Amino acid sequence: MQKKKRGKDLPGREQILLVDDDAVFREEFVECFSGYRFTLAACAEEALAILKKPNEIDLVIMDVKMPGMDGLALLEKIKELAPGTSTIIETAYGSKEVLLKVLRGKADDYIEKPFDIEKTRGVIENVLNGRKGGYSNSTAGTEDKIAHVKLFLSRNASRKVSLKDAAAAVCLNPKYLSRLFQEHAGVGFNEYRLRLKLQEAKALLTGTGCNVDQVSDKLGYQNTGSFIRQFKKLSGLTPAGYRKKHRGRRP
Repeated sequence: MQKKKRGKDLPGREQILLVDDDAVFREEFVECFSGYRFTLAACAEEALAILKKPNEIDLVIMDVKMPGMDGLALLEKIKELAPGTSTIIETAYGSKEVLLKVLRGKADDYIEKPFDIEKTRGVIENVLNGRKGGYSNSTAGTEDKIAHVKLFLSRNASRKVSLKDAAAAVCLNPKYLSRLFQEHAGVGFNEYRLRLKLQEAKALLTGTGCNVDQVSDKLGYQNTGSFIRQFKKLSGLTPAGYRKKHRGRRP
């Protein structure tokens, strides 16, 4: 990293997952860009474990060369696991071949080591530009908190999300959030969550080549039977029946 004046902290509150096997680099990077919230991972496998759980990760910044799974392989996994998450590849190996692989992997951008802090600041801001703004619990009112919970549930529709997970995202007691959610959303937390899951299931059934078992697995069900029973209860059709009736249409 080039020694440059830090300048002011970045204004965003988005959450970044930084994946790099160099602990010193991770510490310095977080210090330089302290305006963001950071989650840290020392390897690709650790990053994937984080992304599989309910989370609010907006951007993953990953080194291209790491022990075990490298950054390009991780990029491919992220596009499957969390396709809405932005990605930046960092590399000290800025050959045309590597950069072409980054672009083919559909990373949103790349940064080269050693890098200029201000240029890196610009890359991060550009990648995150257009995403919904961050969340500040200290200034958020009740409506803002309920809206944030809805966004949290929407972004994690394919994961197993509990009331406790959602409450932690807005720093509220779970029982209190449950009551607030019912009052302001007009529907209980669990029912709202299941409706989102149903919409995700419908989209996967009609818009992808996934079979029922694969859809069940993607949505975090322990077994396909549970998924089929819940889908039928909520929609009146089995997943296979829904697909047959609505294939090619929007859910």
